[in-house]
Amino acid sequence: MTALESHPPLRTPLADRAIALNARMTTFSGWEMPVQFSGISPEHEAIRQRAGMFDISHMGKFSLHGDTAIEQLQKLVPSDLSRLQPGQAQYTVLLNPQAGIIDDIIVYQEGAGNVVLIVNAGTKDKDKDWLLAHLDLDLVTLTDLSDTQILLAIQGPETLKYLQPLVDIDLTQLTNFGHSRALIFKNPAFIARTGYTGEDGFEIMVAPEIGVQLWDALIAAGVTPCGLGARDTLRLEAAMCLYGQEINDTTTPLEAGLGWLVHLDTKGDFIGRDVLAKQQAEGVSRKLVGLNMQGRYIARHDYPVVIADRPVGIVTSGTMSPTLGLPIALAYVPIEFAKLGQVVEVEIRGKLYSATVVKKPFYRSQNRI
Repeated sequence: MTALESHPPLRTPLADRAIALNARMTTFSGWEMPVQFSGISPEHEAIRQRAGMFDISHMGKFSLHGDTAIEQLQKLVPSDLSRLQPGQAQYTVLLNPQAGIIDDIIVYQEGAGNVVLIVNAGTKDKDKDWLLAHLDLDLVTLTDLSDTQILLAIQGPETLKYLQPLVDIDLTQLTNFGHSRALIFKNPAFIARTGYTGEDGFEIMVAPEIGVQLWDALIAAGVTPCGLGARDTLRLEAAMCLYGQEINDTTTPLEAGLGWLVHLDTKGDFIGRDVLAKQQAEGVSRKLVGLNMQGRYIARHDYPVVIADRPVGIVTSGTMSPTLGLPIALAYVPIEFAKLGQVVEVEIRGKLYSATVVKKPFYRSQNRI
């Protein structure tokens, strides 16, 4: 292979299983991943109504060990991690000095100096370098589990029915964002009641051979295999940010509607604190809002948002909502146009189409614990 040729995409240990189920594959963050199996709409409906499963083994998985692991992470995120008890987790963001978001991550506090971090696939190497540069490696050890563990997400209101018979712990004892060590097929597993769909569900980290067995068992039991297409429509209905679209290293959590992650009053100094304190005091100049499109026109990533024939903002994500049956989108607009009910226009292939600023999320599950 010459220097000009790109590297072939990476494959998870479950890629062959997806191909055997006739999944349509695509390249995502350098990985060959299933974009859909039976179709985005039926997979989406399976998660909302029953249970579906994603292979998310491409995501980064780190383990930190050391008595000061949480204390050191405190310097890198705006959330107060000291509040976490063993068995609890926090969704948060790594920040640069400008309070831009390096990545959004989940911190799982296991206690006894053990912490698990799940990070995005496309930012794994960047995140790892940032952590190694800012942690005291004499006191904390970082282990990269990304290539040695499978990660499965089983989501939907009937998830417990399918997963509980395969696990040796009582999953009903795990609250939202709770997690625990367990056994699956008599082998160690890490199980968390977290997800990226807006529904109840679990994410499971296990060795590859056990992950393959678990996939096969759940498929045989009737769980619907799902791809990245449904994952995107589900998270968008729940107004969950996607790194590289709603959030990146030039957006702050206050601009992105993630102010609930910023705990200025209860924690000390951290990277980006001064910028967030100023934004909190003075207000942000732009805000991420939800849009309902009029008609059937779909606003896509990077489409301009227009007021009085003047581009004022940008669409970050958009889709036809399978649950609501109408086009929805997320977009950044100046704060003066971010009020609910504000009518804007989106430029789609050279023409302007009306949209209304609406409350987020677009969909809120009645099945969440």
